[in-house]
Amino acid sequence: MRSDWKVSTRRTYSTLRIDRALYVYKSKCGDQAALKGRIKDICETRVRYGYRRVHVPLQRDGWTINVKRV
Repeated sequence: MRSDWKVSTRRTYSTLRIDRALYVYKSKCGDQAALKGRIKDICETRVRYGYRRVHVPLQRDGWTINVKRV
């Protein structure tokens, strides 16, 4: 629509009545597959570790994550 009518993006979004943030949205979630795999490796070798003690080896490996994510 923008290229056909030669109008600005703001006018296009207001005409279609959609929020600009909806169209330009970029997810903030990263790929967590590597982190999940590392947590599973730690939990398989250290069966009695809780989430707080699993967080320590992750920090040593260089993962800068919150304890709540573990």
